[in-house]
Amino acid sequence: MAKTISMKAPFISEDRKRELSFFQSKTGLSFSDVSVLDNAFIHSSYANEARSRDVSDNERLEFLGDSILSVVTSEWLYNNIQGDEGECTRIRSLVVSEDALYEVATNLELDKYLKIGHGEELSGGRKKKAILADCTEAVFAAVYLDMGFEKAKEFVLSQIVPIIEKVVNSNYKRDYKTELQEYVQKRYKKVPTYEMVSSEGPEHDQTFSYTVSFQSKTYGPAKGHNKKDAEQNVAKLALESLKLI
Repeated sequence: MAKTISMKAPFISEDRKRELSFFQSKTGLSFSDVSVLDNAFIHSSYANEARSRDVSDNERLEFLGDSILSVVTSEWLYNNIQGDEGECTRIRSLVVSEDALYEVATNLELDKYLKIGHGEELSGGRKKKAILADCTEAVFAAVYLDMGFEKAKEFVLSQIVPIIEKVVNSNYKRDYKTELQEYVQKRYKKVPTYEMVSSEGPEHDQTFSYTVSFQSKTYGPAKGHNKKDAEQNVAKLALESLKLI
């Protein structure tokens, strides 16, 4: 079992313990130290607003969970997919993407357990794709720290294999940015350059505009409600201009 280091978490009330107990029963998990699980749900906005300094957010867990997700996904693809490296990389990029992690978070109803700050709550943070995707990775890490790698692997696979199957069956959102990068690297031995040209709207509901450039030509701009979506949209525009899709 993995050795844990101490993490700062707030006092866990009986009501909170019941909430986390319900989450565990629903997912088939059983934490020895429920504070590790609780920490996975603490967004930085909550930690920043906490009166006590003994509260840490879930960003370190998110960092660890990202690596766990990557290695578990890579191993599964190596053992189960007959495609070459490029195909496995394409599938993995979709499976570990924000969209896929948001789908996992939605299936697990992670928004019900999030601890977020008052301002973030008012701006709809509980439903934000990026926050929920990060929380998903933090939960993966919490399982690893409390129960070890094999249990974490089992849990991660239970959530991502259905997504892998969607990707393999082409019933999933394409990663246009990766497709464009692979094309440019293969043809020109370079990588595309993305540039944000503008952002509009209030902080909690911004729209970003991006261009992408390579071989002295610029495509776009294209818009998105976050930077990643804007990059995906302008990559798609470039691929369409090149008649690659």
